[in-house]
Amino acid sequence: MSQMPQLSACPSCEWPLESGDRFCGACGYDLSAVPVRPDDNPTIAMNGSAPPPAAGAPGVHWPRATAPDGTGGAPAARPAEHHGTGSAGHDLPPGTPPPPQAPPSAAPVPPPANGPHAPQGTPGAGFPGSPAPGDHGVPAAPQTPSAPAVPPAPTDSPVSPASGVRFDRPAEPEEYPLQAPDPRVADLPGPRESAKVCVACRAGRVDHDGYCENCGHAQPRERDHMEQDAGPVAAVSDRGLRHHRNEDAFAVGCTALPDGRPATVAIVCDGVSSATRPDDASMAASRAASESLLAALPRGTHPQQAMHDAIVAAANAVNALAAEPETAREQAPHQNAPACTIVGSVVTPDLLIVGWVGDSRVYWVPVDRGTPPARLTEDDSWAAQMVAAGLMNEAEAYADERAHAITGWLGADAYELEPHTASFKPDRPGVVVVCTDGLWNYAEAAADMAEVVPLDAAARPLHTAQVLVGHALDGGGHDNVTVAVLPFPAPPMGAGSA
Repeated sequence: MSQMPQLSACPSCEWPLESGDRFCGACGYDLSAVPVRPDDNPTIAMNGSAPPPAAGAPGVHWPRATAPDGTGGAPAARPAEHHGTGSAGHDLPPGTPPPPQAPPSAAPVPPPANGPHAPQGTPGAGFPGSPAPGDHGVPAAPQTPSAPAVPPAPTDSPVSPASGVRFDRPAEPEEYPLQAPDPRVADLPGPRESAKVCVACRAGRVDHDGYCENCGHAQPRERDHMEQDAGPVAAVSDRGLRHHRNEDAFAVGCTALPDGRPATVAIVCDGVSSATRPDDASMAASRAASESLLAALPRGTHPQQAMHDAIVAAANAVNALAAEPETAREQAPHQNAPACTIVGSVVTPDLLIVGWVGDSRVYWVPVDRGTPPARLTEDDSWAAQMVAAGLMNEAEAYADERAHAITGWLGADAYELEPHTASFKPDRPGVVVVCTDGLWNYAEAAADMAEVVPLDAAARPLHTAQVLVGHALDGGGHDNVTVAVLPFPAPPMGAGSA
């Protein structure tokens, strides 16, 4: 293997280099193509004096004066003191150097075997991948004094017609190493590749595993923030400010009852963080429940019975995850089977149905804020059990560190599946807020939730969901936040957010 020369700056763009660099970090110049300094003597020394000619080399032999001791001394005369003849035949004045002699074109003199030659991959020499000086914001290399012309080497390498300099053709490597993007051209306007660009350095490409090839920064996942506007119902989910991933999921949709009246559906699930694959559990449960509802309601199944069946279908979908090989690979000894909570609502022109298992909630907020709002669900949690048993009041129970320990969930290790369902017939219009504890932790009481809900929530459900998620993030965003908003009564089919 040839020895790589030690360089302090790139020969192409003057970018500072570090010891061991094989390619320039700015322009990608192949540093291994720079030849090692030859061992032979240069034609002109750096101090301006001419080196002594090699033994037997043709040239001018200046007579040398004899030293007092009889040995050879300094030259008897300087080259500038000898007279020469100009091209017109007249004598040149003393001190005038003779004009340079051009080498005969018919018989070029071959260079020494290890003589210097132009470096491979010089910008402008046609080396693939090397930008020309001055292009795309790359500054041109500084101009240096021209070195004496070197005759072309007798090889089969291509010759540049402009300069007559011969360049060695680089061997094709088996693999091309990745090069860091040039930070000076990364932000220039122009067409970009179809690949995603890193949100951190804004220069590197995002690999299939979700990390930047340049800086290694993890990219936001698709589930970190999700929004869906399904006509009269909308939902928003966000990872929050403290969690490394979003373990919530939702599903919203619209359908029609057998008599043609509209019905809207919203399902919200919250993955149990202490379980294996909580994000997959919430996604599987929300999809299964939504599909079950949207299939059962058009067949004429009563909405409350359809909600019960949907929760059972969601539980079966989560239970199936426990038998998958992926769960066995990820499950740690202290983790449980995949698990999540679920809450949902079905809104028709005259009926409001809710169903849940766990501590996610449903709130009712009337359009007329003069009438009181209400919470329509009861948590499956330690605090709720203490209050129901009369052992603590609500303030004492929810101040305890065990308050949010859930007593009901969907999963293969759940004690017993007990879906809760309820049916309501509101006598006035309003909105239904379906949410996880990532929201209601910042607006727990129904009155607090009503203060956050915009006054035009019934006409703008997507905007309302965005406002509610923003309220949780402004409050600290300690958990994943997911909320769905359904106007009541169900608007006609095709109505959407303003």
